[in-house]
Amino acid sequence: MERFKKLLEHWIEHNEEHVEKYKEWLEKLKDHPEILSMLKDAVEKFEEGTRKLKEIHKRL
Repeated sequence: MERFKKLLEHWIEHNEEHVEKYKEWLEKLKDHPEILSMLKDAVEKFEEGTRKLKEIHKRL
């Protein structure tokens, strides 16, 4: 189980790094509303996934 906890920590950190980069692109895509909307949706889903991973980590 300890190995799984370490993996969760890695996945959480990895997701958070990706979300930071995606958010940088939100600024750059202001002139492309359809793509911007899709990326915003993806960011929300990544953030939800990260919240779930954190909850799993807490329960271990």
